[in-house]
Amino acid sequence: MTYILLIIGFVLLIKGADFFVDGASKIATSLRVSPLLIGLTIVAFGTSAPEATVSIVAALEGSAGVTIGNIVGSNIFNITLVVGIGALILPLKVESETIRKEIPFTLLAGVAMLILLSDITLQGSASNVITRSDGIILLLFFAIFLYYIFEVARNSRNQLETVPQDKSSWGKNIFYTIVGLAAIVFGGELVVSNASKIAISFGMSETLVGLTIVAVGTSLPELITSITAAIKKETDIALGNIVGSNIFNLFFVLGLTSVISPLAVENKIFVDVIVMNILTIILLVFSRTNFKIGRLEGTLLTVSYIFYMVFIILRN
Repeated sequence: MTYILLIIGFVLLIKGADFFVDGASKIATSLRVSPLLIGLTIVAFGTSAPEATVSIVAALEGSAGVTIGNIVGSNIFNITLVVGIGALILPLKVESETIRKEIPFTLLAGVAMLILLSDITLQGSASNVITRSDGIILLLFFAIFLYYIFEVARNSRNQLETVPQDKSSWGKNIFYTIVGLAAIVFGGELVVSNASKIAISFGMSETLVGLTIVAVGTSLPELITSITAAIKKETDIALGNIVGSNIFNLFFVLGLTSVISPLAVENKIFVDVIVMNILTIILLVFSRTNFKIGRLEGTLLTVSYIFYMVFIILRN
């Protein structure tokens, strides 16, 4: 039964992402909001819903390893495999000034996380803990990010043409977006819960499950949505989805979960956070090279994730 539910979860993710990208992009056009900004906000937050749900539940249950591992593992998965596969399908253009500002903001989020983790090194504390005050700081950063995004959206509206839509089209697009989002969230939950059961039955540790099975499972919406967007040639949504999701994970999900319950940090996670920041720098370099992430860069990112997976499995 577990394997059947896992397959059902995958089906819901694929169809949900298809509906969600269609509905969100059409709504964006009719509201004179660029697809990039929809990718950075609605699509990014929607596809990050499984990360938020799983991390909050894990925090409430006292599983800090799953919470932090899920966030860091999901971001690494997004930067490497999701961007990599998207670029292999269709080179991702980075023409917008916004993306070139958002990726550095993602790096800022990663560096902030590394600093907040380092209580022993920076303060001489007995242990490393992401406290409630740390969580409030992260949520304040998230508020600044939202303010910036909405300012960009407001300033960009006049540059886009208004596309008239009848009321029936509006209703259909809103329906597709809501149904697609619901399918993504529910499908993601099915995949994560059942994949985790399978993994634990094979004797994997909690931290490894968080960095691998749970991280991959909660990132499947980003993967499916970005692949769907790339196939539909909505590359702004594909890349904006990843950048927005990573910022959402680090500032909002980590911030909210640590406010709910302070998170004890395992020493081994420092290596993963550093790897995440290095990969973000690489993504920034790739995005500024000819203002696109081509198939060569996509191949390198995909291979990087394979090497990372081998490393953490052997380390554990």
